[in-house]
Amino acid sequence: MPYVVVEPCINCRYTDCAEACPVDDCFRIGANFLVIDPDTCIDCGACQPACPVEACLPEEEVPERWKHYVELNREYATKWPGINNEIGPMPDHEKWKAVEEKFDQFDAAPGNPEG
Repeated sequence: MPYVVVEPCINCRYTDCAEACPVDDCFRIGANFLVIDPDTCIDCGACQPACPVEACLPEEEVPERWKHYVELNREYATKWPGINNEIGPMPDHEKWKAVEEKFDQFDAAPGNPEG
């Protein structure tokens, strides 16, 4: 089963995971969040230890409260551009990384893979 990006990524959007991934364009970038394309993910797990906020999880380990992220990753993987490199986190990432409930901050706009 593929890996899924979950809530801790919102407003942090560290891209270390995208750089660690061996598959081109498996990660997709939104304005303040990343998703994993479930059709290209090879389930290698390289992204999981690379994420500073532990936002990359195997689909079968996604907690019930974050199950909606499975479909969110699938949907936005078809809408957002691919990213393969680290471009640095969001400007306010330190402020947001300890915030637990932040789905209301999710921005559906595509991001810029160039930074």
